[in-house]
Amino acid sequence: MDDSERAHWTALLRVSGLGPVKFGRLLDGFGSATAAWEAPLAQLRAAGLDARTADALIAFRAGQDPVQAHGRITAQGIEVVTLPDADYPPLLKEIYAPPPVLFRRGTLLPEDALALAVVGTRSATPYGRLVTERFVSALVASGVTIVSGLARGIDAVAHRAALQSGGRTIAVLGSGVDTIYPSEHRSLAAAVIEHGALLSEYAPGTKPERDNFPARNRLIAGMTRGTLVIEAGEVSGALITAHMALEQNREVFAVPGSITSTHSAGTNALIRHGEAKLVARVEDILEELNPDLVAEQLRLVDLLPDNDLESALLRALSAEPLHVDDLSRATSLPIATVSSTLTMLEMKGSVKHAGGMVYARAR
Repeated sequence: MDDSERAHWTALLRVSGLGPVKFGRLLDGFGSATAAWEAPLAQLRAAGLDARTADALIAFRAGQDPVQAHGRITAQGIEVVTLPDADYPPLLKEIYAPPPVLFRRGTLLPEDALALAVVGTRSATPYGRLVTERFVSALVASGVTIVSGLARGIDAVAHRAALQSGGRTIAVLGSGVDTIYPSEHRSLAAAVIEHGALLSEYAPGTKPERDNFPARNRLIAGMTRGTLVIEAGEVSGALITAHMALEQNREVFAVPGSITSTHSAGTNALIRHGEAKLVARVEDILEELNPDLVAEQLRLVDLLPDNDLESALLRALSAEPLHVDDLSRATSLPIATVSSTLTMLEMKGSVKHAGGMVYARAR
């Protein structure tokens, strides 16, 4: 597709009321976005546009130069990705009425096809943050790309955990990719661009309006193999994402929370109603995404500990079980640090819990 046609795709989709379905009708009727842009009113109506949308297109295009507008977008380092492009997210093409155009800052790689959405409450508890960090770190170790929405709470924890673990992460926005919301996540967004991408179906300059976010959640669910929900209240955007994932025939996973916590009421309901698979370890997710990854993940994490703490504990452990107190003395690490790191290693299959506060190396 040449730049002029790409520019006209972008221009048409900025017309009020002209969404993916109507855009498809125009392409079918005229053969190209450029021809549709230039068509007279009668031909637009004959192609299937309703009177209001056809009138809106005629009014919008007056004085507009799509090629110049496209140039202003690309001058900001923003890529315009259209549905026929090879780097359009492949799973997203499978959903009903996928967005014809995506705006991107950063890069998408072929390995991003193995992606998981991680979503949850904006008011994350310490438990939610800890669980998110542990699951995301282990998923990244298996080559899974983490997709979320750059929101406060679980979203931000998921993006940061992926980056800190050396993995890839993609943030899907409910605004233009040049408009970071919340504003305090600008540095996080910059890091995501370096190790993944910001994506949006909204043109640059679009503000984060409330109505944009359900559509944003549809993309998060649609471009991933499954959605992991970690802490969600009874009314939550994360639940919208989960239900959209179910509608798109994707897997949904949920980490159970305390029955007394309002932060986990929605998450527990997903499990109770059979809408989500209860997960307590990363293998519960990997065996659904790709069973071959389970064995590979266990092999990799044993060879490549994520950090110096894990390395120190693995060196101190053997097949002979050791108490946490003994490990603390052997590594000169605080007991709390030893315990949390052992839990992470247990989730990844590198150590096994032998009962009480006793652990041994798994392999």
